[in-house]
Amino acid sequence: QVQLVESGGGLVQAGGSLRLSCAASGRTFSTYAMGWFRQAPGKEREFVAAISRSGASTYYADSVKGRFTISRDDAKNTVYLQMNSLKPEDAAVYYCAASDRIRYGRDYGRAILYDYWGQGTQVTVSS
Repeated sequence: QVQLVESGGGLVQAGGSLRLSCAASGRTFSTYAMGWFRQAPGKEREFVAAISRSGASTYYADSVKGRFTISRDDAKNTVYLQMNSLKPEDAAVYYCAASDRIRYGRDYGRAILYDYWGQGTQVTVSS
């Protein structure tokens, strides 16, 4: 089992940057695929980015490609989401999630396959 704690959210102007962090407990962090999802008020939770166990493969929603970068540091049990060129439509609560079930690239965006979730961190983007 793993516990996840997000940090790094806040208020930023459009065009600005934020880096979210997700710290995981436990000694088996490297066995989990990690993902970031977000949920804006009145909208469903949506996939943002994910990274494979090895870190060799990354996946992004079309809406964030070229602006967001996901990375992981297994020595620190932490996954990051670097968000650049933020837009008002990026405003949401961002959730970190972990999965030990994902095996194929097509599955990284499926929230149902992530068994562990953080509490979320709020990102607000002013126009």
